[in-house]
Amino acid sequence: MLRCLLITLALAMASTAEAGSSFVVASFHDVREDVRLDYTGGSTVVTPAHLEAYFQWLKDEGYRVVSTQDLLDVKTGKKAALPDKSVLLTFDDGYSSFYRTVFPLLKKYRYPALVALVGSWMDLPNEAVVPLGGEFVLKRESLLSWDQVCELTRSGLVEIASHSYDLHQGLLGNPQGNLQPAAVTRVYDPVAKTYESDAAYRKRIREDLHKSAEGIARHAGVKPRVMVWPYGEYNQALIDEAGKLGMVITMGLREGRNDMSDLSEVKRMLLTADPEVDEFADILTRLRADRPVRVAHVDMDYIYDPDPAQTERNLGAELDRILGLGVKAVYLQAYADPDGDGNADALYFPNRHLPMRADLFNRVAWQMHIRARVRVYAWMPVLAYRAKVPEDWFVQEWRDGRAQASSHIYHRLSPFNAQARRLIGEIYEDLAKYCNFNGLLFHDDAILSDFEDVSPAALAYGKKTWGLSDRFERLHEPAAMRMRWARHKTAMLDGFTDELSARVRAFRPELKTARNLYALPVLMPDSEEWYAQNFGEALKHYDYVALEAMPFMEKAEQPEAWLKSLIERVAAYPDGLKKTVFELQSVDWNTQQDIPMTVFLGQANLLLKAGAVHLGYYPDNVFRDQPRLEASKAVFAAPWAP
Repeated sequence: MLRCLLITLALAMASTAEAGSSFVVASFHDVREDVRLDYTGGSTVVTPAHLEAYFQWLKDEGYRVVSTQDLLDVKTGKKAALPDKSVLLTFDDGYSSFYRTVFPLLKKYRYPALVALVGSWMDLPNEAVVPLGGEFVLKRESLLSWDQVCELTRSGLVEIASHSYDLHQGLLGNPQGNLQPAAVTRVYDPVAKTYESDAAYRKRIREDLHKSAEGIARHAGVKPRVMVWPYGEYNQALIDEAGKLGMVITMGLREGRNDMSDLSEVKRMLLTADPEVDEFADILTRLRADRPVRVAHVDMDYIYDPDPAQTERNLGAELDRILGLGVKAVYLQAYADPDGDGNADALYFPNRHLPMRADLFNRVAWQMHIRARVRVYAWMPVLAYRAKVPEDWFVQEWRDGRAQASSHIYHRLSPFNAQARRLIGEIYEDLAKYCNFNGLLFHDDAILSDFEDVSPAALAYGKKTWGLSDRFERLHEPAAMRMRWARHKTAMLDGFTDELSARVRAFRPELKTARNLYALPVLMPDSEEWYAQNFGEALKHYDYVALEAMPFMEKAEQPEAWLKSLIERVAAYPDGLKKTVFELQSVDWNTQQDIPMTVFLGQANLLLKAGAVHLGYYPDNVFRDQPRLEASKAVFAAPWAP
């Protein structure tokens, strides 16, 4: 009863919010009777009975199934708006079930739809097997024929889209032998031990998309106007090349509602595990947007070993642990910090500026994604890089009557120095270019005290851009000026992380972001003066705020009362609970002792009972089983849902 009420409420809200300006896309694949239920979300097959039930539900609930042409007509001004409650239906891979099962239903309901074809599969002889690899065997006869495609085109109901010519496969993406999505992977050459160059990559994808578009035009008599990215993986280079070929609409698998402002990155709701009709309704109305996140925060330094064989054993143990815990996200360290001071001494991926300790991040992130079914966030410093650059590139503090190198443990590059910003931006670009991951976690090094930054670049920037004095004494007194200075620095740090996110999104457009914040700026907002961190502003800039809910680190005399106060303060902000991941500590760094499980789980349950939605912890130690796997599953295993 409650579920039905929630769906009804969501429908009413959707009807109001989307009128004339937005649409939802449902992404299907094969339709057949022999569905093997896979509650990991790996199966994308639905049964004919369920598909018709979805179509009937759309009709009963007043949805309007729109076509590609409808989208283009609104975009070009030929139509004023989309109908209320618009939905687009897409079917990937070109299975013959589309002609046999889906097409009759489309004619019955008068629904338009889109089918995306893989050119190299279509060009196989009838008796061939599609070279997918793995256990699944797909025969050419299980795909549409070109004659069927022509009939679908003539019906006026079906849009023929490209699903690439030969990018629906894995190519070698790292030295460890992982095969990764061809469209976004810089191919690794194990002989030369180098990665595909920018020019070679661009040439490969350009030729593939051209071959796909040309094949569809030749066989079906229509030029594709839509590009559906294999595995939902794409980047800005792919969007640009598709646009040059007339495919101005491109589609990934990021979840959510679309508006008409940008059709080059259309979101789609992937249907997995053959959902029941009420589950389909829930997916299409709530858009999987309110699901709780459970996070394990993992040090790559624990996994890495100078012996590659031992590294693989460590990785295997960590993968088994993450899978057993049932978390849905991992914050994974992408930088090397063997001395534990929080600064990046080296990186775990190829890059232009710091030593590479090992080419490992892509391997670990990919294995976690495909084996443990988690979303991986690359945990990266914002400023704390031990780069060999001039000292005036770094943050300076006012001490002993003069500006000098900061005494903080984080040796931070100054966000006011243009050369330093460019260096950091290029590191983030290299991360995105060579690694496959889902999100960014910005480290807690993005702070500036009330005595920082007084480097010449920072003072000159403040004077020119903000109209502030370039003398420390005037910036620091009176208190109102000190807070004004702090708020400008807060905005500077938030804006710089936005810039870094944009650099990564050029390669990983479906990126989610999180940022570590200290608890004190939540408990005492005026402490922004000491940190240049503002919780309310952070909620505007990131998908999640990973709040350090760590009473022992903060030396709280009453840890439970401290946590209660923290969550009360978070709840007072709009979207505070919705966008905050409360990160607990599993180790007391003051004593170097593991937090007892009764205390650790007691704190987790306290937060959940008080209204916390998202929960995580740091660190995860596979070697000491801390926190204890068996005891933690009840709290950290996120419930499965289609």
